[in-house]
Amino acid sequence: MATEEPIYDLVLLLDTQLDDERRSEIVDNVEQAIEGGGELVGRHDWGVRATAFEVRKRADADYRLLQFRAEPELLERLEHTLKITDGVIRFRIIKLRPGTPPPPDLSASVAAAAPAAEE
Repeated sequence: MATEEPIYDLVLLLDTQLDDERRSEIVDNVEQAIEGGGELVGRHDWGVRATAFEVRKRADADYRLLQFRAEPELLERLEHTLKITDGVIRFRIIKLRPGTPPPPDLSASVAAAAPAAEE
């Protein structure tokens, strides 16, 4: 009996000193790699948030979550690519257990944390 490939979470912490275009390009490249060897299941942009501790001398990061199905070979390629990609300050790939609840919707907290535009 064939089993379905497991779902993985890829959490990316991107350097906030990069412009938005470069950060989007990094995420797009990762998505293309996933779609080339797996299946993208979900994408969540959690925005810029303070980190619990400094990571590479940065106190904040642009958090992104990608959920996908993949073979082990794709995981190895992603790890290699992300280790050498400038602008990725940290990443983690986690295999989800069956029955894991969906990720939280942090977009509302990001919008609330953003300063109001002055008129």
